[in-house]
Amino acid sequence: MARLLEDLSKNLFKQSGIPVPQNIVITGAGEAEEAFARLNGAVVLKALVPVGKRGKAGAIKFARSAAEAREMAEQLFGMTVGFYRVEQVLMEEMLDIKEEYYLSITIDKANKTPVIIASTKGGMDVEEVNREHPELVGKLWVDPLLGLCDYQARELWSELGVTGRLLQKLGSVTSKLYRIFEGNDAYLLEINPLVLTLDDQVVAADAVMSVDDSALFRHPQLLAKVQMGTERAWRPLTELEKEAVAVNEADPYRGTARYTEMDGGDIGFMCGGGGGSLLLFDALRSQGGEPANYSEFGGNPPEDKVYGLTKVILSKPGVKGLFVAQNITNNTQVDVVARGVIRAVKDLNIDPAVFPIVVREAGVNEAEARELFSEAGIEYYGDEITLTEAARKMVEKMATAYRQEIASGKEGR
Repeated sequence: MARLLEDLSKNLFKQSGIPVPQNIVITGAGEAEEAFARLNGAVVLKALVPVGKRGKAGAIKFARSAAEAREMAEQLFGMTVGFYRVEQVLMEEMLDIKEEYYLSITIDKANKTPVIIASTKGGMDVEEVNREHPELVGKLWVDPLLGLCDYQARELWSELGVTGRLLQKLGSVTSKLYRIFEGNDAYLLEINPLVLTLDDQVVAADAVMSVDDSALFRHPQLLAKVQMGTERAWRPLTELEKEAVAVNEADPYRGTARYTEMDGGDIGFMCGGGGGSLLLFDALRSQGGEPANYSEFGGNPPEDKVYGLTKVILSKPGVKGLFVAQNITNNTQVDVVARGVIRAVKDLNIDPAVFPIVVREAGVNEAEARELFSEAGIEYYGDEITLTEAARKMVEKMATAYRQEIASGKEGR
């Protein structure tokens, strides 16, 4: 899944008729005073980073003067929140809050349907509210074929004790939020808090939105606003990870290629998915190897995708060897993998005679793959050896190739 930043989510809310605070995005502390004047009153400053619990991290500040707004902005721009450096700050009007509510929509994996979660106690984790005050939390499972009816949205809040005009307003926001969820292939929409102001307006004071990045081809308006591949990341993507995402998305309909970079490591790890890659990663570590990345392919990717992924893996500084392996259950043509790997090795001018490469492949067209790797001078094994034995051979080959360097204290590839 790919997460939208709060300002983009709120723009979608506003376009759909859900009230949001007036806001301005600034890219430097020097813009804070002018933004404060335009917002005409006390403001909230929020670090625009794709992580939750910003308040607990000190990444949400409050200011009641232009000078204070600049001071708070300077603090935020000097922060790193959840490994994300703050490069943008959302400044928005401070609301006069009477009550706080919670509202979210996500996919219930067990029931395979969207579920709407509402609570009359917002501003805190809904899990905590559900644990301590379950009577304040309501849930509504929506049939994806029938959609959400307005009366169902009102009933959800009515069961929580909401009445009168407030019931109409909360029901309306819930219906609109579901239309956004459905219309943008969202995986998560959350407003916490959804507030009732002193003048009885219901406003989305916060916004969290994650969309299915496999469906972004249907939403070109979102395509340039999200970072592809962030559903697997707990930190900003590295440049090589971004390149790997581009490789995968260049042909999204055949096979997958995923790459997660590790700190350090000297062995490029490129293995077939389906569970085998986890076993191989552990096997490599248990034999004393240090993977430079965790990478997997599957679903019978085309040669270009294998080629692109191999180039990404070998392009990381400090990579001194390449381990390629897959089990037969991966259902990937081994000869296609061979052509992609060999092409990347040749393009990068890597000599397999001095650069350790071990390939252990089993599957479709294995005999042809064996011949291709053999002609390229790359050490190849089929299912005559186990995955663990292949990992041991990779570590042994690294030790042999770089024993002279280690003894002489050299660095090197």
